[in-house]
Amino acid sequence: MLKIEHLKKHYDNFSLDCSLEVRPGCVTGLIGQNGAGKSTSFKAVLGLISSDSGSITILGKDLREFTPKDRENLGVVLSDSGFSGYLTVKDILPILKNLYKNFDASFFAEQLRRFRLPPDKKIKDFSTGMKAKLKILVAVSHHAKLLILDEPTAGLDVIARDELLELLREFMEQDEERSILISSHISSDLESLCDDIYMIHDGSMILHEDTDVLLSDYALLKVDEDQFAKLDKQFVLRSKKESYGYRCLTDQKQYYMENYPKIVIERGTIDEVITMMIRGQK
Repeated sequence: MLKIEHLKKHYDNFSLDCSLEVRPGCVTGLIGQNGAGKSTSFKAVLGLISSDSGSITILGKDLREFTPKDRENLGVVLSDSGFSGYLTVKDILPILKNLYKNFDASFFAEQLRRFRLPPDKKIKDFSTGMKAKLKILVAVSHHAKLLILDEPTAGLDVIARDELLELLREFMEQDEERSILISSHISSDLESLCDDIYMIHDGSMILHEDTDVLLSDYALLKVDEDQFAKLDKQFVLRSKKESYGYRCLTDQKQYYMENYPKIVIERGTIDEVITMMIRGQK
C-alpha cells in the first residue's frame, strides 16, 4: 500500500532518512519524539514537501505519477490541518461531494449523529474532540484504501480516543485490503490498534517490530552491579545506569527467564521501549 525507501530530506538543523512499508490489510504505527521526523515523513509522502532523494510508492504507483484521481483513494489527517472555523459541517458537505467521487453522504450523516456533531454549528465553536472526530470522519467517508493519520487523537480524553479508535477498527473491518499509517504519542492507542510499529529518532528509523512480538518478547531486566557484570549481553539492545545497578532492554525475554531466574524481569511496554531505545546505551 505504501513503501518508502531511503527518503531523504535535509534542513539546516535536521536530516531525515526514512524507510518503511505499510502492507495491505495492516495498521502500521510510527512513533517518536517531537521533532523526530514523523510529520516531515508524512508531508513528503503526500507531496506537500519535496524530497532530496529516495523513492515513495503509494498504492502501487510512484509518487511522481500520482494523479488527483489517485489521491481520492487516500484519507488524510494532519496534526496542523483542518477546515475554516467559520464554516459549518453543512457548508463543507458540497465541497466533499465535489472532491471525492465516492463520498458516502448517508454514511457521513449517520456518523455525524453517532458522534453528536451538529451540522449547523460553526467549526470554530467545536471542542477539540469534536474537531478531531470531524477530521477522521471526513477521512473515512469516501471509501479510501489508505489512511494517513498524523497524531489524530492528540489532546483528546479517554472516551473520545476510544470512539475514534473504534471508528478506525470498523474502517479496517469493512475491507481487508485497506491499510492505515498512524502516528501517535499515546502508546495504548498503538498497542490496541497497530499490527506493527516503526520507531523514528533524529530522522532515522531505529526499530521496526510486530506489535505482538514487541509486547510478548521485549522486556526490561533490572539487575545490580554484580548481576550486570555476569549477564550475557548478546540479547541486550540497550542498557541504562540506575541507582540500583542497571536497567536493560531485551527482545529475548524467554532466554533471560530461563537462564537468569533470580533477576527481575518486567514486561516491556511501548513507552519503556521508546525510552530505552532513545536514552539507553548500546
